[in-house]
Amino acid sequence: MQKNYIHYLFILIVCWFAFFVNNGSVYEDIMESRNLVTAHEMIEYDNWLVPTMNGELRLEKPPLPTWVAAGIEYLQPDNISLQRAAAGIMATLMAFFLYFFASALSGNRLLGLLSALVLATSFNVIMAGRVATWDIYCHSFMLGAIFFFYKGIKSVRTSWANFVWAGIFLGLSFLGKGPVAFYALLFPFLISYIWIYRPSLKRKGWPIVVMLLLFIVISFWWPLYLYVFHRDTALFVLAKESTAWIERNVRPWYYYWLFFAESGIWALFLLTGLCWPWLKKKIKMRKEYTFAVLWTVVTLVLLSLFPEKKTRYLLPLLIPAAMVVAHYIVYIFTAAKEKTLTTSDRVVFRVNAFIPALIALGMPVAVYLLFYREGEVGLTLLIIVSILFLVAAYSIFAGGVRIKSMKVFTGVVLLLILVETLLMSRVANMFNNTEIKSIKAVRQIEELQHVPFYYPADEELRIELVYEAGRRILPWDIKSDTTLLNSLPVVLVSGKPATEVLPVGIQEKVNLRLIDVYDNNNRPKSDKKRYSPKFVRYVTILEKK
Repeated sequence: MQKNYIHYLFILIVCWFAFFVNNGSVYEDIMESRNLVTAHEMIEYDNWLVPTMNGELRLEKPPLPTWVAAGIEYLQPDNISLQRAAAGIMATLMAFFLYFFASALSGNRLLGLLSALVLATSFNVIMAGRVATWDIYCHSFMLGAIFFFYKGIKSVRTSWANFVWAGIFLGLSFLGKGPVAFYALLFPFLISYIWIYRPSLKRKGWPIVVMLLLFIVISFWWPLYLYVFHRDTALFVLAKESTAWIERNVRPWYYYWLFFAESGIWALFLLTGLCWPWLKKKIKMRKEYTFAVLWTVVTLVLLSLFPEKKTRYLLPLLIPAAMVVAHYIVYIFTAAKEKTLTTSDRVVFRVNAFIPALIALGMPVAVYLLFYREGEVGLTLLIIVSILFLVAAYSIFAGGVRIKSMKVFTGVVLLLILVETLLMSRVANMFNNTEIKSIKAVRQIEELQHVPFYYPADEELRIELVYEAGRRILPWDIKSDTTLLNSLPVVLVSGKPATEVLPVGIQEKVNLRLIDVYDNNNRPKSDKKRYSPKFVRYVTILEKK
């Protein structure tokens, strides 16, 4: 039991650095802005059951993550680090669920620990655990459901509690992002588990029924509520989202061929671990290893068959992939102790180890070239940072030479912790627009506090601007709707000066007073590819003459 607590501590420490340290160093993206604008309006307009985003119904996503965001917004307004910490908690929960599942499946807690730590330090998972969006919620809850379902299936006695928890987590996953995790995580798991283990459901019928009933109640009460009270809108959104899954961001079936890169520094280890024909007779936990490989491959195939593709959709694949990496590391560790490693084992492992060792070795040079200047990294800090990276490089390199897989693993995790702690905020500042002039400033202008904001209906308004302004900015059909002039003053947020946007007839009836020109581009003007005029807005107050 004492050893278990040490494992828990290791997972907590790594997750702290992976998901929480410097989590406010990058600007909010469009997905976070959508979630947080919706959360803000839940509080502002008390529309918790029928969410809106900038005044329009927002029914495309189930509300659970937004409810969490709204609760945080109510307690700590505009605290982006705390909003992202909620996602970090879910990512940490996911790591623990994988630890428990992999340990229970294999009977090997070391395998469970390595699986959890690989997952927590995989690139895609780190990014998902640092943004206040939906994906991490549905997959974390689904992994919890899988763990409890597995325990229920494996229990000799009828284990009602495990199936009850499985049903609850299935429902929470659906409330997190609808059927996404069911297709991308649960379905591949069931295919792989049934294929490999042929589980018996004897005396499990009624508990499974209870599990499904709980899932149905928790999942569908909110869609049913919408169907009853907002039927037309709900059906329209359902049709739109179903079409979008098939027609939006359509990529070829081989789009995910670089799937292993989403695991970040573990990419080469993952590719090695997936060499099933080579490793299947070497690894002692053969059944568990084969299951992890099959789960990974089935997930990749199913995601590749789906028309809509984005690299962040590969997040669920990294769960079984982490187990694959862990199996390979445990095999090297065990075989080295038993002195049964072959020459090919040694060569391949050293190649896996030396690449991250070279990365760690090159980090002091990168820090010197990129950050060694006044106000960034001074001489003392450069020396300390260099020593720490050299320690990581030595651990990885020495572990590779001596075939010490745990030494390599520790060095790689240390390398990632050092990058996240010492460099992440500085790297973010390299790409951030240091001259940003955010529209967030309008929140502090007293005379605008109770004045409605509008934008020309024929212009595109980025939702990030709505988030920064902290209020609704509604569309105004300037050419055909003049009734708005009866309720002056109003604020116009436009992509061009108001004198170029408003018809002469309107300009003759109002006084125009430019508040300021705001530039919310996260990237500097020198970044021609990502700097966009859509984030430059003229804020003008229209007053009666």
